[in-house]
Amino acid sequence: MAFKIEKEEYINKTFRLNKKLVEEMEKVADSKNISLNKLVVLCVEYALENLDTKEDE
Repeated sequence: MAFKIEKEEYINKTFRLNKKLVEEMEKVADSKNISLNKLVVLCVEYALENLDTKEDE
């Protein structure tokens, strides 16, 4: 069996974000030495994994 490297599929999306939020995110990304895009992906993944799916009461 040959070793295969699966390539992830990506799409481009445009989002409008508050200027202050972007500035804060850029500071975090810089301090962690990661790209702003990587930080956004990490934040969205975390939010989705920790989303309360119970119906609102």
